[in-house]
This record gives sequence, structure tokens and C-alpha cells, in this order.
Amino acid sequence: MDNESLNEPARLEINNISVGYGNVPVLQDVSFDVQHGSRIAIVGPNGAGKSTLFKALVGLLPLMEGEIYIHSLPLGHHLDCVAYVPQRGEVDWKFPATVADVVMMGRFGKMGWLAAPKRKDWDVVHKSLNQMGIEDLANKHISDLSGGQQQRVFLARALAQQPHIFLMDEPFTGVDSTTQEATLYLLDHLQEEMVTVLISTHDLNLAATRFDNILLLNRRIYGYGKASEIFTTDILSKAFGSHVLAIEDASLLVDDCCPPGDEHDEHKEGH
Repeated sequence: MDNESLNEPARLEINNISVGYGNVPVLQDVSFDVQHGSRIAIVGPNGAGKSTLFKALVGLLPLMEGEIYIHSLPLGHHLDCVAYVPQRGEVDWKFPATVADVVMMGRFGKMGWLAAPKRKDWDVVHKSLNQMGIEDLANKHISDLSGGQQQRVFLARALAQQPHIFLMDEPFTGVDSTTQEATLYLLDHLQEEMVTVLISTHDLNLAATRFDNILLLNRRIYGYGKASEIFTTDILSKAFGSHVLAIEDASLLVDDCCPPGDEHDEHKEGH
């Protein structure tokens, strides 16, 4: 990844942030640090604020309170180094664009909105498509793709951005096994490249086995650390209420149909 302008490793610092919609906070007094190259799984019930957190990290939602630092500089100085893959349901898939066009959008921060793509940009686009196994779809319209293929297009777009920090909101939800495997392969590739990764997921077993640390969130942080420290009956029960059903042999089961908290925030969270 392109680190030429950086004198120190990427570090994400979130200091006492509160974020919401209008005057209604969804997240309150949230603080945590993410070290360079770490893989963090963000888990919590529906409406917990996972999507809200990601939108704040890329400047889509203003902070009510607190500060976010990337490379020790306030949010806004390094937006091009943070790639965000939203949930599929938040994307207008009828937008008239081919797969290659969508992936090229990941290059706009590097080349400028009005500049024409250069050979280097197209090389990055085709490499990103190849990494996600969809280079043969380059000329297809995005509305003609399956859900899993659409997800891989947006992952390829984020890759083309050549980010230092990679945010994925529920990338394993509602996709086929091929896309799941491609996403897991991408996680391994990003780790080799020392890209910092944050993923929101409802799959606690995946979070426990594939990630360095767990951030347990429900409007505030209930725990941040190793899965063995966070995934205990006591801590999970506090975050999920009475919806923790079983913890057996490191297998975690949570009934997430009716989480505690304000149900009106669920549509805002996109879960």
C-alpha cells in the first residue's frame, strides 16, 4: 500500500466520540485505539451503532462530541487512505455503471475527480478485479450481478483505493460461499500488506477465530480486547441483555431478533 507520505505507522484513535442522527445520539462516549495492521471485529446487537461508527470514521456523519485521529491528524486529512464498504442494502444498484467504472471510483481520491484515468489507474483496477475473482465481469452492468458479485465489486473498489484502513460493514451477510471465501482471502491479503481492518459482523465465532481483537458495542463499548476476554457470559449478557443463549466449547450463540435498546435506531443502522 502507498505509505510514501507517512512518517509513522497508521494508527486510528477514537477519543470520547458521540455520534447520532439529528440531535439524537446513537453512540455515546466511545473511545478506543487501533494499532497499525490490526484486524478488529465489531460486534453487537441490531441498532448498536456499528454502521453509525463506520460512517463517523469516514466523515459521513458529523461528531457531536469527541475527536478522531488518523496518523495523529484529525479526521479529514487522510480521507483517501480510509476505504469503506457499506452494507449492500445502502447502495443504489440501478446506477448506470459497469463493474470497471465502479471499481475506478476507488481511484478518484488518487487522481482527482476531473482527471482522466491513466494507465496506472487501470492497472490497479484490473488487479483489484482479479484479486476478487471478477475480472471477467468488468464490462457488465452492476444491476445485472448477483448479490455476492455486487459485494465483490465494492470490495474491489475499496482495494483500488489502496487504503491504509479498511472498513467493512457486514460483508458476510446474505452472500454466497464463494464471496465469503473471497472475503476471507482478502482479509489474509490485507494482513500481509499491514492494512488495518475493521469489520462489523453478527458472526461471533468468525470474530473469535479470525480477528486480533473484539470491540463489543451497544451504544457504548462493553469490551475491547481478545475474544477470550470479551466473549464471556457476563460481558455478553450485559451487551445483548437476555439474548445470549449458549457458550459451549468456544461456540457462541446469540438470539439477536429483539435486542435491548431503542428499536427506532434499527433502520438507521441498516441492519
